[in-house]
Amino acid sequence: MRFIHLADVHLGAVPDRGCPWSEKRENEIWETFRRVIAGIRENPVDLLFIAGDLFHRQPLPYELNEVNKLFSSIPNTSVYLMAGDSDYLKGDSFYRGFSWAPNVTFFQEEKVTCVKDPKSDVYVYGMSYEHPKIEAPVYDSVRPAGREGVHILLAHGGDGSHCPVNVAALAGAGFDYIALGHLHTPQSLIRDAAAYSGALEPVCSNDFGEHGYIEGRIENGKVRIRFVPFSMRTYNQLLINVNEESTQLSIEDTLKDEIFRSGGLNIYRVILQGKRKPELFLIPEKLKSFGNITEVLDETRPAYDLESLQKKYTGTLIGDYIRFFQEKNRNTVEDKALYYGLQALLETRRSS
Repeated sequence: MRFIHLADVHLGAVPDRGCPWSEKRENEIWETFRRVIAGIRENPVDLLFIAGDLFHRQPLPYELNEVNKLFSSIPNTSVYLMAGDSDYLKGDSFYRGFSWAPNVTFFQEEKVTCVKDPKSDVYVYGMSYEHPKIEAPVYDSVRPAGREGVHILLAHGGDGSHCPVNVAALAGAGFDYIALGHLHTPQSLIRDAAAYSGALEPVCSNDFGEHGYIEGRIENGKVRIRFVPFSMRTYNQLLINVNEESTQLSIEDTLKDEIFRSGGLNIYRVILQGKRKPELFLIPEKLKSFGNITEVLDETRPAYDLESLQKKYTGTLIGDYIRFFQEKNRNTVEDKALYYGLQALLETRRSS
């Protein structure tokens, strides 16, 4: 028996709103979800678990109809679905009273209930959020209703405001598998027994790394899972090392090479690090034109010889400024302040 566990699809999200690629990303989130369903049609699975936040916000009727049409195209797959904190069941939610395809089970209340799969000896437990926050650790006390069969819990949460998760409590609960949602980074909490599938597609600039879904197999009552990368794009962080030989042009060429190697469709945060020539004036914003770049952080420092400068300007404001910082056990912020302040003082002196 095979299953797919996914979560945090966030249909309707517009990642990186205002960036040239944001409209494409909105469409790609839908398209990746459609590709999952198309893959199930071609290579059927018995169960599909969606552990919350299928939608990024309250779903509209036409969106529910589109999703339901997709589910009805895989009639031999039992679909189990819950609302998470993003698409929670408001009083007037279109989730309420929606008529799902026969193969779909939607958990309709903020109370964990159990449903037996009609075609197998599998029991599925789940609930939907009816509020955007649930601070109580509701899953800690949930236990399988019986010993026979395979027992699977759909759970959405993991932080202080959204059903805090106690890993030890989960481990001792007795479920054969716990399909988790809410955290966007794929991760295993208990080997082959509890895992976050992560967001199907990354939906914000901090969703670094691979994204996709979890595929599982149930054989002789034992569960085995594996993560399947499936997203169209990834968010990556590029570190560009700068030295005293670097120029704006050489930094641009390095960035273009890195993006070519890492994938032109992917989305990047660029961080410039190292020591540069003091007279080099960098234009970080210009680097955004070389790819899908959300931000450029300039963490470089001018390559000053502090001891030589302190001796040269002894008895002046510049010398006192350097000595003040040299006598401190500087943290990162103070270190940055030293170099940027020193550069401003030297430039003021040169221009006077």
